[in-house]
Amino acid sequence: MIRVLAVGKLKDRRLIALADDYRRRLRSSTTLREVELRDQDPGREGRRMLDQLAPPGGHERVIALDERGDQLTSRELARVLGDHGSIAFLIGGADGLSDAVRDRADQLLSLSRLTFPHELARILLLEQIYRGFSILRGSPYHRD
Repeated sequence: MIRVLAVGKLKDRRLIALADDYRRRLRSSTTLREVELRDQDPGREGRRMLDQLAPPGGHERVIALDERGDQLTSRELARVLGDHGSIAFLIGGADGLSDAVRDRADQLLSLSRLTFPHELARILLLEQIYRGFSILRGSPYHRD
C-alpha cells in the first residue's frame, strides 16, 4: 500500500483531473490512500502528520519529500517501491516539513533541485509512483 500524506487540498480542476488519472492508473498496481491535512504552520502540520504514521521500526517505510533529499532516478524509485510493501510519502505545505517530520522519515527524497508548489509536487509524485510500478511491470510507459 502507498499512502500520500499531503498538506493542503488540490484546488485547481486541471490538477485534480491529473491526480484522478494517476489514481485510476494505479488501481491495478497498488492500493493508494491519500490523506489531506489542513494547511497550518509547519509545527502543527508536522504533529498531525506524525499522528498518522506508525511508530518507527514498523512495517511502513516513511519517505519525506524535501529539497535536501536524495535525487533518485525513476528506476531507483521503482526499486524502492518494489522492495517495500507499504510506503508513506509525506508532502509539506508552502513552508515545507517540520524538523520532527524530517527526523522521523526513513528517507528524504527530492523530486528535483527546482522548487515546486506543493500541489504540483503531489502530481509529480503520483506520476513517478505510477511510472515506478510501470517499470516493475515491464510496461512500455517508461522508455530509457
